[in-house]
Amino acid sequence: MIIRTRLAAGVCTLLAALTAGLAFPAGAAAGEPTGQDAPKVDLVLDVSGSMRARDIDGQSRMAAAKQAFNEVLDATPEEVELGIRTLGADYPGDDRKTGCKDTAQLYPVGPLDRTEAKTAVATLTPTGWTPIGPALLKAAGDLDGGDGSKRIVLISDGEDTCAPLDPCEVAREIAAKGIGLTIDTLGLVPTAKLSRQLSCIAEATGGTYTSVEHQDELTDRVNQLVDRAADPVVTPVATEGTDRCAGAPTLKSGLYTDREGFGQQRFYRVDVRPGQELRAAVSVAADRAVNPGYGVLMRAVTSKGREIVRGEAAGNGRTDVISTGLRYPKAESDDEDAPAEAVCLAVSHSFSAASGVKATPGLPLELTVDVVDAPSQAGDVAAFGLGRGWWLLGVLILTGFLAGLVWGWLSRWRVAVWRTN
Repeated sequence: MIIRTRLAAGVCTLLAALTAGLAFPAGAAAGEPTGQDAPKVDLVLDVSGSMRARDIDGQSRMAAAKQAFNEVLDATPEEVELGIRTLGADYPGDDRKTGCKDTAQLYPVGPLDRTEAKTAVATLTPTGWTPIGPALLKAAGDLDGGDGSKRIVLISDGEDTCAPLDPCEVAREIAAKGIGLTIDTLGLVPTAKLSRQLSCIAEATGGTYTSVEHQDELTDRVNQLVDRAADPVVTPVATEGTDRCAGAPTLKSGLYTDREGFGQQRFYRVDVRPGQELRAAVSVAADRAVNPGYGVLMRAVTSKGREIVRGEAAGNGRTDVISTGLRYPKAESDDEDAPAEAVCLAVSHSFSAASGVKATPGLPLELTVDVVDAPSQAGDVAAFGLGRGWWLLGVLILTGFLAGLVWGWLSRWRVAVWRTN
């Protein structure tokens, strides 16, 4: 189910990316990359006792991580502010309460001094516990402030040992803050349980999980993630939908965020001129425990409430995000001064809070809106119903009719021959 919903989200994001260049005006638009602050990356490294295991290319996991970090530090882009945080590096004892506080900033997030950072990494020795949840909370604080991209890269070889502070729930709390922080995770020679935990952490913030069994794989993957942080960031614009079409906020092409309560419906208005096409997508994230069985519905309706087109998706089981989208082209008009049509986007979802889970605030949703020139080709499916599909439908009908005639004739001929013999 997660794969299907992630695929839906990917399709919607791809649609937005393909059309963004046409839709966004030349000036600053909603959701446009600003590039005001430097991208920030916090590398969070597990230095627990299990990192002594010698099963990565004949060397210990710690040695492989150190070598990978040295190569990553050499290749880090100049514009990236990078920091290093450790977990389980200092306390070797058996007191769980103390061990679960063992996380520290080895190198502060900021302009990179490669020599100083490498020297700090060289001092690390596998030591203690695996407090992944507390380390993620601290790492989010390391990246606080600014509107540039923020990325945590977590590298661990074991599951969190500090329950009930579930690191997956911690990741969902970070995502719910709406600070645009992504957590990517890498598992060193992972077990099935570790893979599930690290996957859940990554999915909660839209990040990725990678299983690593060789030192060069670790180096290449961390380099990719650090480089990705340097890509321009698109910051969604906060908006607030209404419970009716009348009075809904008017949105232009861009990326928006809002929160929608359980059982609510949110309306947003988009002006579409003759000869233009509206393309919209919405993703709703489950940032807390929810009951299985859910769906999301997006409808384009007129100002009088008549439905024009809809997009919907549903599922059952555990998920972190579900998405859908729609397209609505408005026919061209002979009147050059024809006014724009007010189209309202109605968004609703069928998530329900699990027992004991707070229903407020509502679930975070992300809305992509693009208004582009409508297709001029008569065969465009979105604009003209089946378009060239009518030809295919006609061919199929004719083929079926002729096949039926031939089959009937052959059947009668076979019966006649049987009777004769």
